[in-house]
Amino acid sequence: MSIYSYSYIWSDIYNDLVEPHSIFGILSDLTRLRALMLIQSEGEACVCEITFALEESQPKISRHLALMRDAGIVEPRREGTWMHYRINPDLPQWAKEIIEQTHARVRDLSPFKGDSKQLAKMSNRPERNCA
Repeated sequence: MSIYSYSYIWSDIYNDLVEPHSIFGILSDLTRLRALMLIQSEGEACVCEITFALEESQPKISRHLALMRDAGIVEPRREGTWMHYRINPDLPQWAKEIIEQTHARVRDLSPFKGDSKQLAKMSNRPERNCA
């Protein structure tokens, strides 16, 4: 069995682990929904950017990101002292579509539009050296 076979096996197992109730549970909390929509909008966001945009404390944002990470919805990446999050590329297609469609429908509504405007005001955003 080649190493590539393992990724296909893992992908099938992973797709079975992401349940609709996990996605909708994440989307049911406004802080998590706002953070997820900001990540979807930016492609990747640092904890400090999310904290700044949502005007929430770092521990609160980190706690919500950890719940999304544990549910398999976002994927972390450490760069020095910075933690960056992106939508997990291994999410099943149906889950990606829910996130994309939700973003398309709410991005021009309050508070999501305000979150993007607030983030644009952040002067000391970390540089992105995406992997």
